[in-house]
Amino acid sequence: MEQPVNQPLQLDITPELADGTYSNLAIIAHSLSEFVIDFARIMPNNTRAKVKSRIILTPEHAKRLLLALQENIIKFEQQHGKINLHNPSMPILDNGDM
Repeated sequence: MEQPVNQPLQLDITPELADGTYSNLAIIAHSLSEFVIDFARIMPNNTRAKVKSRIILTPEHAKRLLLALQENIIKFEQQHGKINLHNPSMPILDNGDM
């Protein structure tokens, strides 16, 4: 359902969700009809990561998320400077096809 152009979207959020969940790892998998992103937390010197949240998106919404992240990273870097990756050789973790 699309919002009328002149009306801003209003979000309701519970106090529990407003606190957020920290994640330092995301694992992405996809099928023909959906993308699954598991947000996890891994502690130093540990080989197990605990999934804290799973988000399931349609391919169209996954692409919208990608574009929104790109736009926001550009704005962030314009205001605060380039984001440096501390370990650029670290592979992107991707489960690929489900």
